[in-house]
Amino acid sequence: MTSTGERTHDIVLFGATGFVGRLTAGHLARNAPDGARIALAGRSLERLEKVRSGLDSKAADWPLLVVDASDEAQVAELAAATRVVATTVGPYAKYGMPLVAACAAAGTHYCDLTGEVLFVRDAIDAYQDEAAASGARIVNSCGFDSIPSDLGVWVTAQQVAADGEGTLGETLLHVRTLRGGISGGTIDSMRQQAIVSSADPSARRRAGDPYGLSPSRDEEPSHRNRRPAPRNVLEKVSRQVPVNLDPVTGRWNAPFFMASYNTRIVRRSNALTNWSYGRDFRYDEVMDTGRGPGGAVKAGLTTAVLGGVFTGMSFGPSRQVLDRVLPKPGEGPSEERMAGGRFVLQIETTTTTGARYRTTVAADEDPGYSGTAIMLGQSALALAFDGDTLPDAAGVLTPATGIGQPLVDRLRAHGFTFDCVRV
Repeated sequence: MTSTGERTHDIVLFGATGFVGRLTAGHLARNAPDGARIALAGRSLERLEKVRSGLDSKAADWPLLVVDASDEAQVAELAAATRVVATTVGPYAKYGMPLVAACAAAGTHYCDLTGEVLFVRDAIDAYQDEAAASGARIVNSCGFDSIPSDLGVWVTAQQVAADGEGTLGETLLHVRTLRGGISGGTIDSMRQQAIVSSADPSARRRAGDPYGLSPSRDEEPSHRNRRPAPRNVLEKVSRQVPVNLDPVTGRWNAPFFMASYNTRIVRRSNALTNWSYGRDFRYDEVMDTGRGPGGAVKAGLTTAVLGGVFTGMSFGPSRQVLDRVLPKPGEGPSEERMAGGRFVLQIETTTTTGARYRTTVAADEDPGYSGTAIMLGQSALALAFDGDTLPDAAGVLTPATGIGQPLVDRLRAHGFTFDCVRV
């Protein structure tokens, strides 16, 4: 591999002219250490110049790289010239694989914002061995997909181990507060995966496999220790209906629309760390909709809307209708609206010794926009400058296994909460 000491850049932000790309560029300009060699990349020099002109003065000399994501030669040249690539260019299944291939070959660290199961699975199958050999850290899902979930569970497991309370058992993430938008890029990725899955039964099966990102599927806890059969009709129904009442809090829960992807990333982290979360670890995510009849109605409506959106994206006529109302790639809210953003997640677990823990992950940031820009920017900075403290790992990784504690520390320094307590 090429020595990272010979590279021209420390970080290249690819897709800097998109909405989240611009936010990430702004974050890097404000927070990168003095002397950091950062470049902005995209398809249009004019748009790159416009982005750079709006940044902090220390970004005035940042190089601008005109690169087409579909041009393998240009992408390979980009990867060979930098230590780290942070990319917002999606849908990743459509545009992202040449960059993954180039980074794996060049030993270049990589981070992205993907929430696409099929893309990550294909990257693992095609480039895991090459990236591991070159020393490249291919770190997927460094935004709201899936840093809060992945690092939140990782922090929980670390605390449980430090306390000598065994390993994690039943673990549930509750979305307590979620104010802010979901980016047009995220919607576009969902759309593209729905199109592929609807046309290809094999892709549909892979996208629907809850253990589809595991490196060793047969070793997953679900295969070793399946849940016992339902004891009665009520229990059977409760497992099939995605709306339920939390018996501890008395609050209604609905499915969390990002759960299907986040849970796969968290399970992969467990497997990649030699099952450090535990062989009995079970994980899911739900959205808290409140107490009483109002909470029940909201849970039902949330479930119906999510089902309608996911189903609608699979069919051409309904997809056209959704396209008129859902955010489009490159679009985003005003600064005023982003300023009102906030998310609060709570992870609750019971360990193998019977101890209970609660981990709060929160930030006063718009989860899909300003919050994601911070998470991606700090992931890139950690990969570029925290080498001595990063986990000893290479290949296609997760935020927890590719960056881990340095990223937790960095996000805490930017106002994020990762607080694990015994309850």
